[in-house]
Amino acid sequence: MVDAQKNLLSIVELGGYPDFSALYQRLGYKVEKAHQMRKALSTLKKTRPEAIVTEFNFQSDFRDRTSSLESLLATLQFSKLDSRVVVFYEKEYATQFQKLHVTYPDIIAMPFPIEEATLEAVLQDESQ
Repeated sequence: MVDAQKNLLSIVELGGYPDFSALYQRLGYKVEKAHQMRKALSTLKKTRPEAIVTEFNFQSDFRDRTSSLESLLATLQFSKLDSRVVVFYEKEYATQFQKLHVTYPDIIAMPFPIEEATLEAVLQDESQ
């Protein structure tokens, strides 16, 4: 097992998919979890994660955004954090997610269902 030297912020607001914490730890990440976006934003004030894994939860009731994920991405951009961001999304919201992805092209998009091997490859690339 690799010593946990890097930080990974896992933001699980809705869930409904496997807990990948063991994978993250196996790849050498110290895992911090948040279950609300505002708590995740607070965590970013205290830590500078090398990787962030989160969900795109389309919220049609937002007037000027598609989801709270935009707040996270804007915070990362503003604070000049160079975190790798992996975003899980539902295929039924691909159109809405694509609008966000155009604005933030560096995020790594993964549609459900999430394949552990694919997620591992994405994060392994970061941990090299």
